[in-house]
This record gives sequence, C-alpha cells and structure tokens, in this order.
Amino acid sequence: MTNIMWRQDEIIELEITDLSDTGDGVGRFEQRVVFVADTVLGDRLLVKLFNVKPKYAYGQVQELLQASPQRVRPSCIVADKCGGCQWQHINYDYQLIAKHNQVTQALERIGGFVNPPIDPVLVTAASFDYRNKVTYPIGRSATGHVQAGYYHKGTHKLINLNQCPVQDQRLNPLLAEVKLDIEQQGWSIYDETRHKGLIRHLGLRIGRRTGEMLLTLVVKDWNLPGIETQAQQWLQRYPELVGVSLNRNSDRTNAIFGSETRCLAGTPHIQEKFAGLDFQIGPDTFFQVYTETAEALLAVIQSELNLQGHEILIDAYCGVGTLTLPLAKQARHITGLELQSTAVQQATVNAQKNGINNVTFQVGAVEKILQNLEIIPDVVLLDPPRKGCEANVIKTLRNLKPSRIVYVSCKVATLARDLKLLCEAGLYKLTKVQPADFFPQTAHVEAAAFLVLSDNDQNS
Repeated sequence: MTNIMWRQDEIIELEITDLSDTGDGVGRFEQRVVFVADTVLGDRLLVKLFNVKPKYAYGQVQELLQASPQRVRPSCIVADKCGGCQWQHINYDYQLIAKHNQVTQALERIGGFVNPPIDPVLVTAASFDYRNKVTYPIGRSATGHVQAGYYHKGTHKLINLNQCPVQDQRLNPLLAEVKLDIEQQGWSIYDETRHKGLIRHLGLRIGRRTGEMLLTLVVKDWNLPGIETQAQQWLQRYPELVGVSLNRNSDRTNAIFGSETRCLAGTPHIQEKFAGLDFQIGPDTFFQVYTETAEALLAVIQSELNLQGHEILIDAYCGVGTLTLPLAKQARHITGLELQSTAVQQATVNAQKNGINNVTFQVGAVEKILQNLEIIPDVVLLDPPRKGCEANVIKTLRNLKPSRIVYVSCKVATLARDLKLLCEAGLYKLTKVQPADFFPQTAHVEAAAFLVLSDNDQNS
C-alpha cells in the first residue's frame, strides 16, 4: 500500500504534528515526513503530494477536514497567496510557542545542549503594523497595469498589494499610489526572464519615532525620463516624505539593491531615534525592521552585561552602530568591525551626531580584522548574517578568550552550530538565550545568546 500511495499527485490524509523552521506544517505518513504550507499543529487534512522523495515529500492542501484550535482567520485577504507572511493563519500566542520550540530544537539537535536556558520569546505591543522597511518587486498585470507586491508563495508570480498589514500603516498610501505614477510616466518595467526593462523594485522606509519616510526606485539603469520632476511631486504630495532616491542594480541577480544610490530630491536618509540616540538611515542601510523589539532586545543585552564603564568591547558585524553606540555610553571603548564601508561611514556619522567619542570603526571582513587586532576585549558582540560566523572568527575567539560573548542571530541553526564550537571542551558556558520576535506573522525568529568564560580559563 505504501508504494501505491507514496507517489506524485497522490492524495493522502494527514495530521500536522509540528512546524518546521521554514514555517511549513509537518506531518508523518507511514514513517515518512510531509511538509505542508499554510497549516498548523492539530490540523487534519487531505493533501496532494508533490516533489516526492524516498523519505519525505511536500503536500498541497486539498481539503481541511478538521481545523486546529490554533488556526485563525488571516487579517489579509491575500494571505493564502502572498509570500510575505507564512503564519497569518496561526494564533499569535501559538506563533510564539512555535518560535520558542524552534530555538530549543536547534540548540538541542544541532548544538548538543541539554536543557538550554531559553527565556520566553520577547515581544512588544504589535504583531501587525510593525515593519519600518519594505521592498516590493514591480511587475505588470495581464492587462498591462503596473503592480507592486510580494511573490506568490514558491513562485515569481506577483501578488498585487495596495496595503500590507505588517508594514507601518503610514506607508500604505505610497504603496497604493506610486505604482499609478509609474504607469502614467510610461517607464518600462523590468522583466527578469529577458533582463530587459528599467524599474525593478519599490523601496519604502519610515522612522517609527520621527515619521520621516524615504522612497527608492531600484532600476536597471539611470535613464528614467522625467524622474526628477516626479520626485519633486512625490515630496509635495507626501509631507512626511523627506527623500527620493534611485538605486541602480544592473546585474542579473535576485539581490534587490545595487551598490550605487543617487538622491534625486530631498535628503538621502531619514532621521530616527533608537535607544535615546539619533540615527541617520539610508535607503539600503541594514537596520532591524521592528524598531521597538530591537530596542527591547538591546535592553536585555544591557541588563545582562551590566557594564561598569571600564570594559573594552568589540562589536563584530556592527553595521551602522545599532548596538555599538548605545553600549558605548556604558563602556570604556568599543571597536566596531564591518565589511560594508557605507555602513561604517554612517556609523561614524551617527557617533558624531550623538557626541560619542569612545568608539572606533574598522572596515573589512571580520574574520581577517579580528585576528590582527591588538586588543584584549572583555566582551565581544557578534551579530553575523544568516550564514553565521566564519570558522576563523570562532577560532580567534577561542584564542582571545574574552570573558563574555553576546551572539545575536537571525538564524538559529547557525547560532546553534557556532555556540557548540565556542563551548567545545567546556571553554564557554551558555548562561541565557533570549529569543525575540522581530518578524511577527512569519516563521523567522531572532535570538541573543550569552556566553561566559569558564572559571578554569578565567583563572589560567
């Protein structure tokens, strides 16, 4: 019977018993795993199998036989199609449980930790209306109208949006109206299959505290007739809009932003307040998309470190100084390391704006700079990209032996991998893990892990 049922396009009955770290529901059919999008623990349903492998397959919901108690009606009418959110159909309280489980499973299975010390997921007020930055692909409908939105789940078919419940609601008018202006101007739309056309993405950014907005068009090349006039019209139409920019991305790539940005009207950045400090943020600056939760996680880090003013810190992967600058006010000195030179330029400006003089920034790959620094740090902060730390970073830290390490991660699988290496042979002890919900309505979870050097090594 198994051989008959386990094949492409077969319809089977399945109960969802878990959620994967990508957001899919997980069920088992005769000792084989089936991943099903848009489901939740406790759903019983009929699914059609596809991408069938010997030990696992993916399934598409055909009929919901019995809904889970954790299932809710999505707030967005295209939630079942749009790839922007995976979990709008899941009760928010259970989203937090699932994210806590995700962190626990990664640390236990990948990291090898037994009963890791994981706190409840850190949340702030809103599970909607939180994103301070969005970038929408631009396309055309079958009737030729300009569209902006996210791709249909698992495809590059555009789902047109005039509003989005997870972005800051003050951005909705720009999302709805700017694409009409693009259509009226007659500018060509980028076609990724032919690598032709001009306009690729619409980028919007807002200062949650200041209300200042930026509008950026990502284009294949600079030649957009009439763009300067249109940029001035946008500034006049939207009082909170402080700048309009073009970013050029001429490569055949899935990357959104290219390396060069030109400000056409207004200013090339917004002003934002974060942790009591003033920050300048550009169109393509990395800055956490949920301002309030980022501040709450920073407060946890400050509380755990309890800096006394004499400590030397290294902030690896420091970006524009989001962690560097607030912590500098409590430390003797901080050195920030960052690969992107534009981020370091902004970090330097932000330090100057706030009168913070006990920071130094260095441009380059962390794995190269760290091993050549003539600094013996008390604390090292790590906030790497999703791929985690390079092997040389872990090796150098094990040689440097800072008293404490704080590792902020946006992918718990690589966090668990790196923590295992840092704690190998008992060198460091994991004292606390603080998950944080930076992306409500999605399967993504952020986490900060706190390590202390073992007593034996502190005394050696």
